[in-house]
Amino acid sequence: MANWIKFKHKGEIHTGILSNNEIALYEGNMFNNPIDSRKRISLNEVELLNPCSPSKIIALWNNYKTLADEKGLSKPTNPLYLNKAVSCILEPGKDIVRPKSYSEAIFYEGELGIVVGTHCKDIEADMAKNYIFGYTCINDVTGMDIVKKDPSFDQWTRSKSFDTFGIFGPSIETEIDPMNIQIQSKLNDKVVQDYNTSDMFFNVYEIVSFLSKDMSLYPGDIIACGTNAGLGPMEHGDLIQVSLEGIGKVTNKLS
Repeated sequence: MANWIKFKHKGEIHTGILSNNEIALYEGNMFNNPIDSRKRISLNEVELLNPCSPSKIIALWNNYKTLADEKGLSKPTNPLYLNKAVSCILEPGKDIVRPKSYSEAIFYEGELGIVVGTHCKDIEADMAKNYIFGYTCINDVTGMDIVKKDPSFDQWTRSKSFDTFGIFGPSIETEIDPMNIQIQSKLNDKVVQDYNTSDMFFNVYEIVSFLSKDMSLYPGDIIACGTNAGLGPMEHGDLIQVSLEGIGKVTNKLS
């Protein structure tokens, strides 16, 4: 297992691999042959940051069979996606802040996130693994009532791009089978989502291949693979935790 993190220590930003609450510090870019410095630091001594700085966040819709059945939807002919503004990214453990322009339902959506490792364009699915750096936890927070507010246009980008609605990290796991990851969301310690990535319509390699034929993907870009049954609203003060087996967990409060 290689669990990459980015963190602040004594005022400086570093990257490293986390194992048993100990961090192995690496020098250089984690996406480009970083070098082990042989220095070690306790996790308790650092402030965790987002593990990467994506140029874009792509979010999939209707990518799980169970949720599609629940909503009476069929499998799409291809992955359906939208762009989530990078300005919405929230640092680990910080509060989700309700925007002043929106007073209605705010939903949690626990998801698997793909982290691109190498620039890719026009690749096939059987090559996609070579371009993926690893996988991370996602909470694709959504102002759900905005989506259908205007009958002439579905406002997915706005609903998902409010400041603090972009939650991922705090680590990237590079050695895991993405076809069989259990995802669980807990709202105030109650399990509200519990599903497996094996339920996807389009697997991670098919997703990366499809997107690469639409646009260039760059190191650090994040692809949220869509959510499954159990997504729902949060109230002021609620604590939401999204955990992915073998990867980690993200926990945030709605304030």
